[in-house]
Amino acid sequence: MEYSLGTLRRTHYSKDISPEIAGEEILLMGWVHEIRDLGGIIFVIIRDRDGLMQITAPSKKVDPSILEDLRALRKESVVAIKGTVQEAGKAPNGVEIIPAEINILNLSNQPLPLDPTEKVRAEIDTRLNSRFLDLRKANVSSIFKIKANMFKTIREYFYENEVIEINTPKLVASATEGGTELFPITYFEKEAFLGQSPQLYKQMMMGAGFDKVFEIAQIFRAEEHDTLRHLNEAVSIDFEASFMDDRDVLKILDGMITKVLQSTKENCAAELEALNFTLDIPEGPFPEVTYDDAVDIINSKGVDMEWGEDLSREAEKALGDIQDGFYFLTQWPLAIKPFYAMPDSERPEISCAFDLMYKNLEISSGATRVHQYDLLVKQMLERDLNPDGFGAYLNAFKYGMAPHAGWGVGADRLAMVLTGVENIRETVLFPRDRHRLTP
Repeated sequence: MEYSLGTLRRTHYSKDISPEIAGEEILLMGWVHEIRDLGGIIFVIIRDRDGLMQITAPSKKVDPSILEDLRALRKESVVAIKGTVQEAGKAPNGVEIIPAEINILNLSNQPLPLDPTEKVRAEIDTRLNSRFLDLRKANVSSIFKIKANMFKTIREYFYENEVIEINTPKLVASATEGGTELFPITYFEKEAFLGQSPQLYKQMMMGAGFDKVFEIAQIFRAEEHDTLRHLNEAVSIDFEASFMDDRDVLKILDGMITKVLQSTKENCAAELEALNFTLDIPEGPFPEVTYDDAVDIINSKGVDMEWGEDLSREAEKALGDIQDGFYFLTQWPLAIKPFYAMPDSERPEISCAFDLMYKNLEISSGATRVHQYDLLVKQMLERDLNPDGFGAYLNAFKYGMAPHAGWGVGADRLAMVLTGVENIRETVLFPRDRHRLTP
């Protein structure tokens, strides 16, 4: 595909320039990554979306006006360079370009807020403050190329399995799961909130006869966290299916994550190399650990935990040290799961719910949902929730709600696993946490 800018027409990206096209004239557009003026020869490295390309200008072979233009360049300026491709074993891709024409499309100010070559490393806050510049670095942009492949693979997986994509409101009148972790907004004469989850809406679709649905969209949580794995705006991958239980949707989640791992390894080799990260793909289904066993394991590691408690950060770390990789944590106590989780028929104190963990990081939560109106209202009341605040949702359960189950995956946390980064802010273009609302 060619792109034009006035009379200029880009003919190649850097990845397309190889020894096979030596002798051809091409036009490359990109940013000035580095400049080296050795007097008798000038080297300029141009960076585009796909990599680096060396421009080589020997004073004996190149017009003096071209040399003058090259010396006028500043790092991170945007240029269009026309020239002839020739082989050069030490240059990127084994080729270089002998310039015949230079067009400076936009000169960059100096000094730069940070160094995209990373000869001088910047702290995360400095990087996020100038995120547009930070994203020019190959290792940083690789995270988002991997993330794009992740979303593409997930959508393909759902469509191959005849799952309908939906879009639900992000302005809501009440909480999804109760509690105070909501961002209130003024909605004309009313109070509204930013949506915590599409949970209630995707369940309503089970009453609408959609059978299987998914959504990939933003969610908002007003939690005052300040950790490496929490954000206040995140992307959630949600799935819900009728006439299935937790065991069925657990297998679907296992299959989706496995496909994403395989696709990343197959399609993102260059990006993983830029990140210096090796992605391991487990053989067979992910192992399962019951909550009962998890409590025993955690206590054996010297972390005190009572049955019925949610896992603390220390408990997650203790369990993650034993379970090295992906694993399902199943059979959670009903009291610590949301009101819409189905109790086990044989042990009513246990829910038909699971979490997908990666080492000590929670990736997903899922469950068989309550589809009976009376039981749903009963569990709301047991959690001090007012059913009157869930009127539209509850109406869907009065007129033939199908049995159903589903899960949600934290997309940004999954991207952490795929890229090997330890700070979730690395996986979001413009992260939002309790301290950051710009850029």
